[in-house]
Amino acid sequence: MTRRPPTLQRVLVLGASGLVALAIVVMAVATLTALRAFVYDRLDEQVTSALQFAAQRDGGTPVRSEPTPAPGSVAPSGRPAPRAGSLQAVVAGDGTTRFSGYVAADGSEVALSDAQVSALTGAVRPGDAPTTVDLGGDLGSFRVVARSLSSGTTVFAGLSLADVDATTRALTAILVAVGAVTLIVAVAGLSLFVRRSLRPLERVAGVAQRVSERSLERGDVDIPDRVDAADTDVRTEVGRVGASLNDLLGRVQSALAAREHSESELRRFIADASHELRTPLASVRGYAQLSLADTEPMTASQRRSLERIESEARRMGTLVEDLLLLARLDAGQRLRDDDVELPLLAVDAVSDAQAVDRDREWRLEIAPDAPLTVPGDEDRLRQVIANLLRNAHTHTPPGTVVTTSVFPDGGHVVLRVSDTGPGIETAVVERLFERFARGDESRNRDAGSTGLGLSIAQAIVLAHGGTITVESRPGETTFEVRLPAAREAGHPSPRG
Repeated sequence: MTRRPPTLQRVLVLGASGLVALAIVVMAVATLTALRAFVYDRLDEQVTSALQFAAQRDGGTPVRSEPTPAPGSVAPSGRPAPRAGSLQAVVAGDGTTRFSGYVAADGSEVALSDAQVSALTGAVRPGDAPTTVDLGGDLGSFRVVARSLSSGTTVFAGLSLADVDATTRALTAILVAVGAVTLIVAVAGLSLFVRRSLRPLERVAGVAQRVSERSLERGDVDIPDRVDAADTDVRTEVGRVGASLNDLLGRVQSALAAREHSESELRRFIADASHELRTPLASVRGYAQLSLADTEPMTASQRRSLERIESEARRMGTLVEDLLLLARLDAGQRLRDDDVELPLLAVDAVSDAQAVDRDREWRLEIAPDAPLTVPGDEDRLRQVIANLLRNAHTHTPPGTVVTTSVFPDGGHVVLRVSDTGPGIETAVVERLFERFARGDESRNRDAGSTGLGLSIAQAIVLAHGGTITVESRPGETTFEVRLPAAREAGHPSPRG
């Protein structure tokens, strides 16, 4: 299944929303990075300051030499109480730990384990910038700095990163929540804005679609649809499209009007010429027949010439009558609107075909007990059936079975003529109903065919509000005429 392409509105909304989401993500990452860098700088300053107090432990004072005062108070020795989350350690030159401790949140001081002291001494070098060290357990990560004293002792001081991590997590949650709400509001706003901005384009597209649905193939064509003046401001992109479409529609209508005028003049010329040719052709044919009926002796060449003159005059008369009929149908000549029993016309046409052609098998199938009456011109409908049967006679070999069927189908009556002949080439089927269409362009035209039979049949069927189609393959060719069925008394004809 073909995937439906996205609309312009969806592309714009999704594209703009993606850019907004990207901007929110970049802003959030930049904010978190800047905050973390700022907090780490402040923490490094505090760790460096705390290193001074840790250095006072260098005298070898034991870990519990005095009670631990509350954070922020002053110890009995006069030193400020250590900060909660701070860490201090003093390691002698021989590697022994002279002091190590961590101030818990409740203000109690907890000694570090040997493993934790080893982690400190292994990760932090004296004189380096503050370093992050993970002490594991309940302590977590610390920012630690070290200094070597003149006595060979190394002093370590650090501050917990728990507050920094908690602040970062909280800010991350806030940024995610605010970003999500902002993105939702932005998408909703963009949808409304883009939909409103694309309304002029939708109106222009609506005009183009309505024009595309009009039948412009033939007849007097009028294109009243135009883009409103509000959507033709050439200072905008949509306005330029609307103005160009109006200009195009105007040119198309002018071209169609010129075409209709030219076709009308041509139809009038053909009708007038055909009408005027009928009398001289009848005279030529009459004089030829009169000469042939003369009892005076004539040579074989003279007789054959007169026979050819009479034959060609008859053929030309048929062509003139066909052209005159087509010209009148094209001009919209109204046909009779009688109730016509289509089966009776089919019976007469098949009987005539059997009488003329014994080399083919002519069959007739009529649906029993079904209303098969159509409104129309009986003489013209007879001509349609006769043309279809004549076409089967002309273009199929002897022994072909030609079946004429009449049956109802919904609100229509269907006349179908099928034959078991060799079929029609695909290229010929596409232009079969064109005027003077021939399956074999090099065929001798003395066969009597004018190439207008199917064109006339189509014109008559269309004038009756019906359709005529053809399907062909080797061994089966079917012409189908579909006509509106007659309605009950008091109801209007399907042709209006």
